[in-house]
Amino acid sequence: MPIKAPDVAIDLGTTNTMYYVARKGIVINEPTLVVAETRDRRLVRAVGDEALYLLGRTKDTMTAIRPIKDGVIADFDATEVMLRYFMRKAIGSSHLVKPKVLVSVPTALDNVSRKAVREAVSVAGAKEVIFVEKPLAAAIGSGLPVYDPIGSMVVDVGGGTTDTAVISLGGVVVAQSIKVGGERMDGAIIDYLKKNASVLISEKTAEDLKKDLACATPVAGENTAAHVRGFDLLSARVMDVEFSAAQAHDAISEPCMAMIASIRWVLERTPPELAADVMRSGIHLTGAASQLLGLDKFIATQLGIPVLMAREPGDATIMGMGYLIENPDLLNSVARSAVNAK
Repeated sequence: MPIKAPDVAIDLGTTNTMYYVARKGIVINEPTLVVAETRDRRLVRAVGDEALYLLGRTKDTMTAIRPIKDGVIADFDATEVMLRYFMRKAIGSSHLVKPKVLVSVPTALDNVSRKAVREAVSVAGAKEVIFVEKPLAAAIGSGLPVYDPIGSMVVDVGGGTTDTAVISLGGVVVAQSIKVGGERMDGAIIDYLKKNASVLISEKTAEDLKKDLACATPVAGENTAAHVRGFDLLSARVMDVEFSAAQAHDAISEPCMAMIASIRWVLERTPPELAADVMRSGIHLTGAASQLLGLDKFIATQLGIPVLMAREPGDATIMGMGYLIENPDLLNSVARSAVNAK
């Protein structure tokens, strides 16, 4: 039996949670989802992939819980159970010395929310909890020169938040986190169909429409469409409606413009020398939701700055944290930073 547990990194996302174990790599990438008894939400029946399979198939006596909302813990008990389950799945539970755990957090997460995350991770089995801001971890995972005296801009588009930051000399210089991400786009598609077709669709259907049809740039050429099955709010029956790529673009335009406003806000507050670096090297997109069709071209057109997509945008944050785990000297510098103040 190993005496000391290996160090662990957790990318605690609104949509997915990922675990990186030292010397092993990414060992868990599962939905941030819990299914519990309706009468007592502490009685958890499924977590992660198993909970996703049950989503929409549960009885009235069970309910699906999304523990993280907009990057913040919305249900502490469910978060604690989920983190403990993933921790045991990742490293087991037979260690005398508990692991050191890195956790990614949005740049704007307040002290109360940070304390809640720290407590949940500690209860799940951590000896020490170190916070790493998402855009810094994503920049490291993308291979950017974050420790050089050069300004690098990262826009990390996740499920619940978009974190925009300019990074230099191993730290965040200017940053903003907004509650706009993949789930906001899904919600915009749901609202669009409710308003314009009086049809209610599920979150899963909205996500599929976003992936298949939605584009951040205006639709050119053939306007493709899909038949969508939903609940008719007027006749209270199931019906099919046609939803086009142009409609999908209109639906997600507001969340996309919110991202542009956030990037502009950060650029306006960036020191001129670092802003010049960004203009030369471009904006780097990370996060699973950054893979929205045409988002890179949309940002480049709106701002007149080159935009580059990370090679593996969905894994950039967890890989950056994994790099810190594998390099203790860099990890110690993060641990001493003010972002980890209790």
